[in-house]
Amino acid sequence: MHQYVTFIGGFPIRFYGIFFSLGIIFGCIMAYYFLKKDGRGWHECMFDLGLTIAFVGIIGGRLWDVFFFDWDYYHNHLLEIPYVWQGGMAIQGGVIFACVAGYIFLKKRHIPVLPFADIIAPAIIFGQAIGRIANFMNGDAFGHPTGADFGILYPSTTLAYHTYGAQPLWPAEVWECQGDLIILGLLLWYSCFKHARGTTFCLYIMLYSLLRFFLENFRGDYGTLALGLKSAQLTALAGFVAATAVFIFFSIKYRKDRTEEVKENQ
Repeated sequence: MHQYVTFIGGFPIRFYGIFFSLGIIFGCIMAYYFLKKDGRGWHECMFDLGLTIAFVGIIGGRLWDVFFFDWDYYHNHLLEIPYVWQGGMAIQGGVIFACVAGYIFLKKRHIPVLPFADIIAPAIIFGQAIGRIANFMNGDAFGHPTGADFGILYPSTTLAYHTYGAQPLWPAEVWECQGDLIILGLLLWYSCFKHARGTTFCLYIMLYSLLRFFLENFRGDYGTLALGLKSAQLTALAGFVAATAVFIFFSIKYRKDRTEEVKENQ
């Protein structure tokens, strides 16, 4: 593992920035493919939308990390808040801010939000998986010490090393990347069947929330917040409950509408 590709003058070119950008780019490419295959012409706005939600998502992810995860540090280093190239992006904040920006964008373009969100949900989790590679290369979003002679040993230049020294750590960000790819497969499989609109996106929120809640038990880059839970676990729990409730509502409504349609056709 090495944090830097090269230096231009005194400015470092980081693998973090490269893989973070690749996550956005290939997430948009995958979404463009799914939208074009759908055939409703929505793919034409995908890259405009991608730029919008990427910009807003970066702001949201950074602010979420600063205020919910690392405020103990940043309240004494306010000028470093914009230094996103150093790492420190919370995917939950990024997704929330991006969803709000995406909703406004789609409404202005008169594109139905729920069908659009269902189509691009697998692309979102694919982009997240690549983003976790960025965290791994940067040595952030790391796990706590394994307490044994196995685990990841981070270089001395990383935040993980500065936090725990030369101790083997759980590969929390690697596991999340792998879990995201499993969720991608499940979403693609679910999309093969008839389902209520909006439920694919709800399923994405549900599955990722479960994954994140579990993996937070191995994260070592910040402490607990309340009730013995970390802030990301509280967010994941709220996201799972809300998404499950909406999933059930949409599914019941879908079955009811189909039943009424069948009766009308008899």
